[in-house]
Amino acid sequence: MGFDARAFEAALGPAGYPTTADPARINRPAVVGLLTLLMLYVTMVYGPIAAFLVELFPTRIRYTSMSLPYHIGNGWFGGFLPLIAASIVVFTGDIYSGLWYPIAIALLTCLLGALALPETKDNDLTAG
Repeated sequence: MGFDARAFEAALGPAGYPTTADPARINRPAVVGLLTLLMLYVTMVYGPIAAFLVELFPTRIRYTSMSLPYHIGNGWFGGFLPLIAASIVVFTGDIYSGLWYPIAIALLTCLLGALALPETKDNDLTAG
């Protein structure tokens, strides 16, 4: 039971999806601009999070305390993002409905961060 390319292409047409991308329709400056904007957003997140995580944990457990949850979180939420978003799209039939998953995760993260994370301003960074 392998992948049947003909059946796949036959199913794409009636569903309204093209079988191949049309390079002539790609707006390259807009794509580069959008990717640059997204990279700026990522840098705005990763800069402060590094400083915050250093302040949040004592020295003796800092590396494990920062690394383990960070990589598990990125692995689960980031790694499964395409699968979950595509599944939502397939289930609903709306190509934009898959965007609700990352939006919900971002909102939940902001809410939990605002309610549960302690203030770290005066923490002794060498304690521990």
